[in-house]
Amino acid sequence: MSVRPTLDNFDHALLALLQSDADRTLTELGDAVGLSPSAVQRRIKRYRESGLLHQVAILDPDVLPFTTLIAVWVSMERESMQELKSFYARMRETPEVQQCYQLAGDWDYLLIVATPTLPEYRALIERLFKPQKNIKRYESRVVLDTVKRGLALPSKQSI
Repeated sequence: MSVRPTLDNFDHALLALLQSDADRTLTELGDAVGLSPSAVQRRIKRYRESGLLHQVAILDPDVLPFTTLIAVWVSMERESMQELKSFYARMRETPEVQQCYQLAGDWDYLLIVATPTLPEYRALIERLFKPQKNIKRYESRVVLDTVKRGLALPSKQSI
């Protein structure tokens, strides 16, 4: 279970630096925020233990030879707890589903899907949605160009 850590100004600065380049050394990070390398290491360990920080490699889809990104809006007929659990499990276990968001408004969910080709996307949608009897409709939009891509989150609330 994740525990929400208490963050000070050093933490906010470190998290911003780590989100922009997690390959920086402890010394570089410490010099940038005014802490010793060992203090930086303790803080990073605390971030990981609390579930705040997970380190992964992010591949650039523009560099891969075949990557098709698709935004999919999904509307449900009804949402019983069992149907929601089934939908959530299917989204979480499907590697092509990069992101899945529950929405307020006309659409219930937004998916960001990555497949090598459009025919593979069509096959994926059949596998994802056919067993899910409560999907009213869905619309897909192929991503033509990436204007901005990012995963960085603000760690400090603006005043």
